[in-house]
Amino acid sequence: MSQLMVDAALSSKLGQQFQPVELCDPSGRVLGQFIPQVDLSEWEAVTPEISEEELDRREKSTDWYTTEEVLAYLKNLEK
Repeated sequence: MSQLMVDAALSSKLGQQFQPVELCDPSGRVLGQFIPQVDLSEWEAVTPEISEEELDRREKSTDWYTTEEVLAYLKNLEK
């Protein structure tokens, strides 16, 4: 892949982006897209807050449903 060096002003603008943005020339013509690189070391993993008791209850539960039963239930909710 080729590289294109950007000036400090554009680098600063791009550094403030957290979602993909279109890069346009002064007439508004789209030149391409910029997709920010994410540094995952700055993020903390999110885990559900489920107690051990709740996990045990779910594991011991005898109420199980097939995919077909769940889909039929959801379809019935649309009515």
